[in-house]
Amino acid sequence: MLLEVKNLEVHYGGIRAVKGIDLEVAEGELVCLIGANGAGKTTTLKAISRLIPSSGTIAYDGNDVSRAKVHELPRQGLAMVPEGRGIFPQLTVEENLMMGAYARGEQRSTEKQYATFPRLKERRLQVAGTLSGGEQQMLALARALMSDPKLLLLDEPSMGLAPMMVTRIFDVVRDIASRGVTILLVEQNARLALELAHRGYVMESGVIALSGKAQDLLNDSRVKEAYLGEGA
Repeated sequence: MLLEVKNLEVHYGGIRAVKGIDLEVAEGELVCLIGANGAGKTTTLKAISRLIPSSGTIAYDGNDVSRAKVHELPRQGLAMVPEGRGIFPQLTVEENLMMGAYARGEQRSTEKQYATFPRLKERRLQVAGTLSGGEQQMLALARALMSDPKLLLLDEPSMGLAPMMVTRIFDVVRDIASRGVTILLVEQNARLALELAHRGYVMESGVIALSGKAQDLLNDSRVKEAYLGEGA
């Protein structure tokens, strides 16, 4: 397994936000984590990427990274696209991309990302804060890819985007996965996530309520009723 999480716990003060969950992602897989707002999905990604403290075991690429420093993980090939994109609004598009390369401690060409995101090439000298929401999401994805990750954590990539842009972003995610990049995707749009993924986990109130093949979850009456807007 490229990523193995065991007995992960996260507390915010007296609140137990993530309650001892286990999950795993094999190399080359696209695995989604779905659930309602407040279920603990984003907290889980933040804990895996060491942005917040947690207990339990996080093993990445055969190494225990449970106590790793947050800046060490991108150099090991683990990148995250945070909820809300997290771009540097005062820097240009190209400067943002180079910040992604900096995580690996070396210079990398932007041309590969411009081939994937032609719109970013058109706007490469534009200040990132003036981009549309969809363009900012493209930039956040491209910046993460500049580090040439083995594992990409994606947190709500469709949030706040128009339907046409959501389709475009998910096409890009599908393309990234087809290149062999392993992806753990947190996504509010459960149907889109499950249609894209190999496997899925359903998170409720800090615990994993269901897990299995994505197609099986799409056909599960409990998932249909709770997350797909269909009757039981």
